[in-house]
Amino acid sequence: MAVTSVMIVGVGGQGTLLASKILGKVLTDGGFDVKVSEVHGMSQRGGSVVTYVRWCPPEEAVASPLIDKGEADYILSFEELEAARWLPYLKQGGKVITNTRQLNPMPVVTGAAVYPQGCTQAVEAACGKVKAVDALALAQEAGSQRAVNVVLLGTLARELPFSSAAWEAAITACVKPAFADMNKRAFAVGLAA
Repeated sequence: MAVTSVMIVGVGGQGTLLASKILGKVLTDGGFDVKVSEVHGMSQRGGSVVTYVRWCPPEEAVASPLIDKGEADYILSFEELEAARWLPYLKQGGKVITNTRQLNPMPVVTGAAVYPQGCTQAVEAACGKVKAVDALALAQEAGSQRAVNVVLLGTLARELPFSSAAWEAAITACVKPAFADMNKRAFAVGLAA
């Protein structure tokens, strides 16, 4: 069965859930069998958040929305340390797309720990296929620092066989009209990154 699996990982408040909603909309509009599962964790306190998105051709069926270790085709990480945290879920030959920005977890904020250095380099050494982008700078270029999630979706879109028109239609359907144009710009900037 040709199931494709994407893990979208980040910290609460980064827009991982909106990103999964947009990707899910692209897939359902494309006629795929789609399963999405959200794990919020301690999202209200800056904790880790993960969303699983799995799909396959409509003549087949995705049995479960959950992704086990070694099954993710892609890990889309909104924060550098989260890419390292979820790396065991990447399948052999899979790819990590990560934001290069760091958000300090609570132990670092309180002084109980130090943010580990070289996370992206460690991920690259472990899996070999990493696309690291400064999504915050690109989002600001597009008009809003809050569009990091859509910039990263644009970067992921380069790996997937869906048209820009399909992505733009999904963005229009999933975001408030006042923010649609800015999110489309963010997507385009990420696609070009």
